[in-house]
Amino acid sequence: MKILKFGGTSVGNAERIKALLDIIHPQERQIVVLSAVAGTTNALVEISQAFTEGDKDRASSLIETLHSRYRTLIAELFSTEEGLQNGKELIDYHFNFIASFANELFTPIEEKIILAQGELISTTLFHFHLTELGIRSKLLPALDFMKIDEDNEPKVDFIRENLTELLLQSSDHNLFITQGYICRNAFGEIDNLRRGGSDYTASLIGAAISADEIQIWTDIDGMHNNDPRIVKGTTPIANLSFNEAAELAYFGAKILHPQSVFPAQRYNVPVRLLNTMEPNAPGTLINKEGAAKGVVRSIAAKDGITAIRIHSSRMLLAYGFLRRVFEVFERYKTPIDMITTSEVAISLTIDDIRYLSDIEKELKDFGSVEIDRDQTIVCVVGDFGFNTHGYAARVLDSIKHIPIRMISYGGSNYNISVLVQTEHKVEALRSLHNRLF
Repeated sequence: MKILKFGGTSVGNAERIKALLDIIHPQERQIVVLSAVAGTTNALVEISQAFTEGDKDRASSLIETLHSRYRTLIAELFSTEEGLQNGKELIDYHFNFIASFANELFTPIEEKIILAQGELISTTLFHFHLTELGIRSKLLPALDFMKIDEDNEPKVDFIRENLTELLLQSSDHNLFITQGYICRNAFGEIDNLRRGGSDYTASLIGAAISADEIQIWTDIDGMHNNDPRIVKGTTPIANLSFNEAAELAYFGAKILHPQSVFPAQRYNVPVRLLNTMEPNAPGTLINKEGAAKGVVRSIAAKDGITAIRIHSSRMLLAYGFLRRVFEVFERYKTPIDMITTSEVAISLTIDDIRYLSDIEKELKDFGSVEIDRDQTIVCVVGDFGFNTHGYAARVLDSIKHIPIRMISYGGSNYNISVLVQTEHKVEALRSLHNRLF
């Protein structure tokens, strides 16, 4: 069985929804994972913010605007009276449900319920569209099998057990449709896998049922060797190892959600990145083997980075110092991206600054603290094992004219990372591309 995930742009309008049948083959056994229609989640976030602020009039206006957009969508998607009526009843139900929160005490729980509506609408509309065409499909509600624990980690065994049971109950079907992104948490409440989570959903499903392949369909023809929005002449990469893909996804390659690599890697399920707009393009295959060793594969950049430097003479020859520093970030559940150390100082980076002021206050107990905002991590990915040589020199020589705040090399066999001011990002990407490729 194959898992096919389609992002928001792939279901962005009626024409694109109809075009999915050029890719999906109903006679083959497969699970189709859909995101919300492009722009829907952003609109639902705005609606939730209006409810949170108690601005019911603004919320009502935003709801009507989105509802009107869906009226246009179903008018273009369905060609029969019955299909149009089913579509109208569906969107009316969901938008009336969203509007009902104006009379509720609005908390993060209600917000997550609202954010789930986009995927619930898109999957049911696609199911109705297939029904109108006489194509058998089965809706698999993600809320019946996709679950996370108290630490927001997926419960793979639960997913496997419940999804397998649902598939067995509909063994006479080949085509299954389910929602990306949404799930239930440890308390049984509607929750989500955070933005970009539809990729994660597809990977978790593929891992849980040991699928033949996970296909991530977007509007880009595979993962490129640099950011095509910034650098001219980039090319798609035919084959990547799981480790290389994970580094690129984490450090800024937008085509793939960072967490989505790990379930597939753990259960050795190949992942293929493909372009909905060019379905015959080969895309990028991610698997255990990867490609040639000792080769620079790609360059990526991650914006929104804040650098923190802690200087303390007490660090010198003091065991346990790093542990105490890390515990500060653990208490505030703030991940660290890069880290470098000297005898009396630690420099590290974070991309989540929600608790920065509290973190800074605690770190000052150790020594002086310097904070630099508007930083970017530029990551060069390839096979840089200990027996390779010359790659770090080539990378640094390529950007010798750019001020570098931090360098990270050796923590992984698959990346060399540098931290630069965001204003130098474009120049860094272009200089690296010209030199390395």
